[in-house]
Amino acid sequence: MAGETEYGVESGGGRRAMAICAHPDDIEFVAAGTLLLLKREGFEIHYMNLLNGDCGSEVTSREETARIREGEGRRSAEVLGAVFHPSLCGDLVVTYDIGLLRRLAAVVREVRPAIMLTHYLEDYMEDHMTTARLVTSAVFGRACQNFATEPPRGHWTGDCALYHAMPTGLCDRVRRRIRPGAYADTTSVHDVKRRALESHESQRAWLDSSQGLGCYVSTMDAMSEEVGRMSGRFRHAEGWTRHLHRGYTAVDEDPLTKILGARYFIDPEFEKLTQ
Repeated sequence: MAGETEYGVESGGGRRAMAICAHPDDIEFVAAGTLLLLKREGFEIHYMNLLNGDCGSEVTSREETARIREGEGRRSAEVLGAVFHPSLCGDLVVTYDIGLLRRLAAVVREVRPAIMLTHYLEDYMEDHMTTARLVTSAVFGRACQNFATEPPRGHWTGDCALYHAMPTGLCDRVRRRIRPGAYADTTSVHDVKRRALESHESQRAWLDSSQGLGCYVSTMDAMSEEVGRMSGRFRHAEGWTRHLHRGYTAVDEDPLTKILGARYFIDPEFEKLTQ
């Protein structure tokens, strides 16, 4: 791809990374640690929940639930030091729809992230997978001059490296264990990641009653520690699988490796599968 200097540095601008996940609290589970590491390296970080979380309650209306969850998301973004972007649709009704894709692509063109973090393409919930597909297309479409966004935004041909997080439960829909292509060492930022997740107060009771999740923050702790064990070297980690470069970056461009250095470990066994 053509365009900007390394990793999104523009004349008069800064480096930007963005996470777009489905529901309020998904970013905190799978991507917030990596965002924080990038922030330490001078990146401006952006935070977006595509869905507004309106089905996440047994006691409040859809409208009230969406209002509560937006407030929680904004507080979490503040804890992370991230730019907050409002949601575009409700829970369980997200589809791969051209209208929604145009709106999401407009956001991507506005932010111009050098790094995009989103869900794994195979996960336990359709909302997660549809979000991943929409993000994948929105990033690809950033460079397509003839793809119209809503509102209209000019196309952009700079590189954007796309990474997929680990699925919820670290397995796919039929229980097969997923191993990532690489691991980010989030040990040093885990306490901040915890505080960000704690902002989503309304979700503790909801997830316990609807999914038997039990202690909300401890579930995230356990997932983070398990990914760390999978890495064989980190106490806490987030797992990442890099999307194919075509339409996104130059061949084999992997900015997380260059930026995070020793805090990022590429699994050599995974890499063998790509040869």
